[in-house]
Amino acid sequence: MALIEFRGVKKAFGQKVVYRDLNLDINEGEVITIIGGSGQGKSVMLKMLIGLLDIDGGTIFFDDQQISGFTEAQYAPVRRRVAMLFQASALFDSLSTKENVAYGLREQLDMSETQISERVRESLTYVGLPGTEETWPADLSAGMKKRISLARALAIRPEVLLYDEPTTGLDPINVTRIADLIQHLNETLDVTSVVVTHDMDTALAISGRIAMIHEGFVIFSGTPDELRASDNPQVRDFLEGNAPVDEDTETLLRSAG
Repeated sequence: MALIEFRGVKKAFGQKVVYRDLNLDINEGEVITIIGGSGQGKSVMLKMLIGLLDIDGGTIFFDDQQISGFTEAQYAPVRRRVAMLFQASALFDSLSTKENVAYGLREQLDMSETQISERVRESLTYVGLPGTEETWPADLSAGMKKRISLARALAIRPEVLLYDEPTTGLDPINVTRIADLIQHLNETLDVTSVVVTHDMDTALAISGRIAMIHEGFVIFSGTPDELRASDNPQVRDFLEGNAPVDEDTETLLRSAG
């Protein structure tokens, strides 16, 4: 059953058209990964969903309710149900780990200090960092920052988790750790997970379904096995790392040969 629906969504930044006709269903409880080349609008999709970017046309539905066009006030209950892990972690340097994780609780929920402390402790335990409440961002590794940012997203107990390049800049051990966490949280907390990544090993390992964006459209949606078997030329080029050659470059190459 579709929890999130993009229907005919259009988005451009000036002359740069990102989405011409975006149509995609995201089903409740699944792990879906969004892939595609740089500049194809993968992160833009996540930001449109939670109202950080307006759409230019079409509609976005969440839980059978049209949310595209909402005001900031109308988006507030949606953002209590949908949390995002940003690519750069986006921790507040002036706040301890505890206060970073507690930030959304203080902003969005009515909880006592005792309840907040317990929720922070639980969330840090989920990401494998119990007892780190008094640490500071400056003292954390890149992998720890990602996990604490994930704990902050988890603290509000969302129904949907959006991951924007969760493994970028991490060493192989932490890449595996984050990938395992995504799967574990999906299973134990019964959340819907939407992952944007360039890391195909992670995408193939964690996903129930993969969707590929190309030139403003979803050109593929299917299981990892179906992706591997696809004969779509854009999909094959992406998986095999073949850069597309434009017409002018092809002419130059022929003349040089």
